[in-house]
Amino acid sequence: MFTYEIIRTSKNTNERLSKIESGQTIKSDIYDQGQTSRWVNILPNETFQTIIGFGGAFTEAAAVTFNKLSQANQEKILNAYFSPSQGHGYNLGRVHIHSCDFALGNYTYVDDMDVELRSFSIEHDKSQIIPFIKDAEDVREQGISLLASPWSPPAWMKSNGEMNNGGTLLEKYHSTWAKYYSKFLTAYKAEGLNMWGITVQNEPAAVQVWDSCIYTAEDERDFVKNHLGPCLLEDGHDDVRILVWDHNRDIIVERLAPIYNDKEAAKYVWGAGIHWYVSEAFENVGQVHANWPDKHLLFTEGCQEGGPHIGKWHTGERYGRNIIGDFNNWNEGFLDWNLILDETGGPNHVNNLCDAPIIGDTKNDRVIFNSSYYYIGHFSRYIQKDAIRLGLVGDCEDNQAVAFLNPDGTYVLVLMNESESQMTWTVGLGNERLKAELKPRSIV
Repeated sequence: MFTYEIIRTSKNTNERLSKIESGQTIKSDIYDQGQTSRWVNILPNETFQTIIGFGGAFTEAAAVTFNKLSQANQEKILNAYFSPSQGHGYNLGRVHIHSCDFALGNYTYVDDMDVELRSFSIEHDKSQIIPFIKDAEDVREQGISLLASPWSPPAWMKSNGEMNNGGTLLEKYHSTWAKYYSKFLTAYKAEGLNMWGITVQNEPAAVQVWDSCIYTAEDERDFVKNHLGPCLLEDGHDDVRILVWDHNRDIIVERLAPIYNDKEAAKYVWGAGIHWYVSEAFENVGQVHANWPDKHLLFTEGCQEGGPHIGKWHTGERYGRNIIGDFNNWNEGFLDWNLILDETGGPNHVNNLCDAPIIGDTKNDRVIFNSSYYYIGHFSRYIQKDAIRLGLVGDCEDNQAVAFLNPDGTYVLVLMNESESQMTWTVGLGNERLKAELKPRSIV
């Protein structure tokens, strides 16, 4: 016999991560399918990947928005995301290496044409980004594993002579750019912030009107093999994981093949980063694991585009559907995009406005929690670091269910209902049963 709790968030109600039921399971060898819409059985002996954790991005836009709010609201945001007892307990974070679109403008850490990188300084980040990270770590108490990503090399290193609008890294600066990553890691370490990992390039297949740079798969392979990997090893950063791709699922298999099939490049690479734009082809993520089971997978970015979507429900469902879909295909963790944005969906230096789970209304000193915040919480609050995904059998083929065993021995099952109909799920573990009510447009 097991004790259980049911936590639910549902549309058109006040239920937001609300404990709606607790009790003890009923022993039964059969499912009472006549009185239920769906059934699912957890398979504790069928184990898959180990979970790294959950988090979001400490962008300059997030830090600026955070600092425009009152201290009381800053504390509310920090607790909502990073408190293990009161909030989501985030243990992961993403940092941009100099500017990205969600910065106040293009900036780098060096003077123009400083090939020796003697002027390298992260002073810009010390004003708002680094203090924001440290505030979060104070609340988290157990530290935050940070992943760093560049959006573009400095303009003078690129074929198009600017940080925006794509372009490529000029061959004569490959070694200089690799050294730039190393100096970034060293500089952040001096501030007490050790990077868990680094990606080669954010979205290397996209020409964006903001900070961007194009790499082919072969470009990434050769840069890692001949420059970045050896440089980090030589400079004592071999404990920092290198991730490739850091882009969408649609062409992930063909993009990774040249890198992973090259032993000299692959030996430096921990795994691949995934974004959710363009495609929800979760099976492609699973195919990567099938092809290269020794490599890891981490969701590194996703957000709702088109500015704030305050009060909308489909945004939360997008998060839930994508988190379940990727976890069911060997993904090991989830990193959201901006932790906070302002009432415009920015600031963003090219007006690429987006949504975030928490909106900081800087005009009225208000904190707004979107549906996406609550949907993420159904995973991050209950799935512990080092949890193991478990197998499922039943009505779960449409990526509406995922299960885990936590290090403390508790089981977690997340179920979603995107339909307008009430659902009653019969949940089984061994020969123990319980019933879970899923209201229309809900997650439990």
